[in-house]
Amino acid sequence: MAYYAKIENGIVVQVNAVDEQFFADNPERYTGIWKQTSFNTRGGIHYNPDSDIPSTNQSKALRKNYAGIGMIYDEVRDAFYAPKPYESWTLNETTCYWESPVPYPNDNKFYQWNETTKEWTEII
Repeated sequence: MAYYAKIENGIVVQVNAVDEQFFADNPERYTGIWKQTSFNTRGGIHYNPDSDIPSTNQSKALRKNYAGIGMIYDEVRDAFYAPKPYESWTLNETTCYWESPVPYPNDNKFYQWNETTKEWTEII
């Protein structure tokens, strides 16, 4: 079983778990652009199922991140990533995660991004 994302105009519109042989034998059912995606790939790293331990076989890491509906498929990077959340954020080319210009505080409190002030504001 493999996962495939259907892409329309650079956006993921559907993700299906498909038997690869069925996929190959029924091309009429899967018209358009379909790209395989790995459920266990996050930030360009493939992890062992149901864990945060990187697998020894990193060839399983497909397209930086598991595809989700509404995500972007970037053909140049051959990667899936979320839409840009804020204008000031930049895309990390290694992970294809968006990063804020100021790191998230590491003090066990909850914060939200304030785009006007370009800082994390504590949620009380």
